Amino acid sequence: MSTSNYIENINASAKAKQETMEKFKELSEEAWQLYLLHVSIDCVVFGFHDFTLKVLLLKGLHDDSWALPGGYIGNEEDIDDSAIRTLKERTGAENIYLEQFRAFGSPNRSEHYFSEFPDTLWHKQRFVTIGYYALVDYTLVLPKPDSISSSCEWKDIENLPSLIMDHKYIIDQALTTLRMQLSHKPIGYSLLPDKFTMPELQKLYEIILGKKLNRGNFYRKMMGYDILDKLDESRKSGGAHKSPNLYRFNKEKYENALSNGLKESW
Repeated sequence: MSTSNYIENINASAKAKQETMEKFKELSEEAWQLYLLHVSIDCVVFGFHDFTLKVLLLKGLHDDSWALPGGYIGNEEDIDDSAIRTLKERTGAENIYLEQFRAFGSPNRSEHYFSEFPDTLWHKQRFVTIGYYALVDYTLVLPKPDSISSSCEWKDIENLPSLIMDHKYIIDQALTTLRMQLSHKPIGYSLLPDKFTMPELQKLYEIILGKKLNRGNFYRKMMGYDILDKLDESRKSGGAHKSPNLYRFNKEKYENALSNGLKESW
């Protein structure tokens, strides 16, 4: 890179950073009037596609850092309604499965990220954030960035980019919660499309559990629950191998089974 191009890149980066700071200051003035101070929300939005578990992330305007979709709670707004509103704005999806799983309140969780901003900035105050996880059908989501982000994208849970503040820890805790609730919440039903293959279902379980599962044992266990309907159709592979059969969750049987827990150790 030539010296002139290097200087141009530095100037462009400095300009973008200044524009971001001005945007935060503008939003801060409104926030002092509109939102509840010291409490925020952060949403871990999970999706499943191409045998990978995805998380929806926002990219900052002036750097390469990424963040969870989140926001603040209106003065007269219910906390759950705030999370639903945030997810609708970022995904465009309706009727999302949403679960509040824990709070995060380290004293200095955002101090470094806003270190260059004045202490009067709304975003620089100490916030306890309420963590939600959301389970969505990947195909129904249209990611949309917010006013302080350049893009909103799906990222592989096993290959996450650099994240701001404690957002990586929040994601890790959300994944741990999924693991604990796998036998009691409609996780597979909410993440998979209406029709799916047994290898897709097994891969989803393996990612959440963090370990490989025996194919034959997994098939026997899932069919033994009597929560799947085997369809008279298969996934067209386009190759020489046999096309895998398609399945669909039997919603009534699935919900009945979850009410008692699937009673299975993986």
